Amino acid sequence: MDRTLLRPLATAVAAVLALGGLTATAHAADTDVIRNGGFEAGMDDWSCTAGSGAVVSGPVHGGTRALRATPSGNDNARCGQTVAVQPDSTYTLSAWVRGEYVHLGASGTGTTDVSTWVRSAPDWQRLTTTFRTGAATRSVTVHTHGWYGTGAYHADDVTLLGPGGDPVQVPAAPTGLTAGTATATTVPLSWTPVPGATSYRVYRGTDRALTATGTSATVTGLAPATPYTFRVTAVNAAGESPASAAVTVTTPPGGGDPGGGLPAHALVGYLHASFANGSGHTRMADVPDSWDVINLAFGEPTSVTSGDIRFSLCPASECPGVESAAEFKAAIKAKQAAGKKVLISIGGQNGQVRLTTAAARDTFVSSVSRIIDEYGLDGLDIDFEGHSLSLDSGDTDFRTPTTPVVVHLIAALKTLKARYGPGFVLTMAPETFFVQLGYQYYGSGPWGGQDPRAGAYLPVIHALRDDLTLLHVQHYNSGPIMGLDNQYHSMGSADFAIAMTDMLLTGFPVAGNAERFFPALRPEQVAIGLPASPHAGNGHTPPAEVTKALDCLTRSVNCGAYRTHGTWPGLRGLMTWSVNWDRFGGWEFSRNFDAYRWG
Repeated sequence: MDRTLLRPLATAVAAVLALGGLTATAHAADTDVIRNGGFEAGMDDWSCTAGSGAVVSGPVHGGTRALRATPSGNDNARCGQTVAVQPDSTYTLSAWVRGEYVHLGASGTGTTDVSTWVRSAPDWQRLTTTFRTGAATRSVTVHTHGWYGTGAYHADDVTLLGPGGDPVQVPAAPTGLTAGTATATTVPLSWTPVPGATSYRVYRGTDRALTATGTSATVTGLAPATPYTFRVTAVNAAGESPASAAVTVTTPPGGGDPGGGLPAHALVGYLHASFANGSGHTRMADVPDSWDVINLAFGEPTSVTSGDIRFSLCPASECPGVESAAEFKAAIKAKQAAGKKVLISIGGQNGQVRLTTAAARDTFVSSVSRIIDEYGLDGLDIDFEGHSLSLDSGDTDFRTPTTPVVVHLIAALKTLKARYGPGFVLTMAPETFFVQLGYQYYGSGPWGGQDPRAGAYLPVIHALRDDLTLLHVQHYNSGPIMGLDNQYHSMGSADFAIAMTDMLLTGFPVAGNAERFFPALRPEQVAIGLPASPHAGNGHTPPAEVTKALDCLTRSVNCGAYRTHGTWPGLRGLMTWSVNWDRFGGWEFSRNFDAYRWG
């Protein structure tokens, strides 16, 4: 790409991004007027177009954090900040960068705006340029950006050396905060611009919900028929303003239980319908009434990337006494007549599914539909494990996923939901690795030395949160996970179930970045996933510990060392692997659930 084309385009656009440490010679009176140039305070003071930027823990040039910004086909991932300067003065702008076609520049100088760039920097490289301000210039905007459709770039240690500008005043509190038409799960907000503000923070109660660069935003992930109080503050280099006057909105009813029909507190179990193991075969007709949702394990792919899903009953040679297909279908109808839901579960430990293409996505939809129609099922459970979901290196924000296997899965599930209507039950059973571990590692990918699967379910859950009936994360086969108390918790205890569930019901910053806050799920969307017996997998939690977890989450008693961020009497219930293993263990898990006194 010709440099003569890139430079005019780069200098024509004003924006805001990340820059870092420089070693240029400066006069004694010169200071570094960039704020948070090393991104150690996250994205504070920086703004990126189209949500393209995020702070990462690796690679970094200095300190512990750096900026990573990802261009798209119609956005060059411009990040920057506006700083106070002195008129008629000379400034030296510098940043350390990595990537392809990375630009560094300043606009609004009052003289000639400047830009410098590097075509390819496989490792950290310093960019430096100088400019002189105009006779009346009191502020300039410094920025970095990449190029449309190229890969992500990094920036760190940005500095702007020169005479410090006039002191910046903390902005006034925003006024005119109003709410638009709310849905069952979202509230749009707008407010009056505040002079001197570079960004705004929206608070839901006392919790920061999001940060906006404009004067409007939509808060998502809310519960139906629930009152919420919102406030907004204005932010600039000097700090954060007082909060605006509050506005209280009650979300309308409806949409609160996608695929409704479940009891207020439900028991979910997987039935080994297509295979045999040491737990023994259990016929559909013999599943006790304790189980409200029965997930048929498993529908499996004909190949990893085909999208073609098949389901068949366990052969008689492996499962003595297995029912015929006609008997199985009749038993399903009998369960449904008793108010139970029967779903096909896709995936499992051995059923890796990667929807890498649009064709695989469409095949997935058609083949899953055939299974649902043939057996008259109520919906679908997604139990993708292994490498079915992972993140590409440029996919760093769960709100706007770009990884094909994630994007195609979201589209497929939305299509199935639309095809079968509001009664369609959609559940997911990810491992903690794919969800709560996103608190630490989402989007860090192989470039940061972390597994690209960490947190990979988060964009799927977020995109489908208004369609999702139940999320029952597997609280087993897991290593220690950090909770919202910044302490690690290990499986097999009430403490682990409490801490992991609290994250889902409270919401959590992703990869430690408060600017990317994964919003809370509604309590009726959440069930705790546990092994039915010590034989069913690592992480068995004794019944007494299960009861403690339910007590703590629904009544704030028996909480132990971990303190939750709320109380959720509407928590949906429990999921277990599996009905077969519970039978093998004398029905201990389901008996404990049946005996539990809710509320």
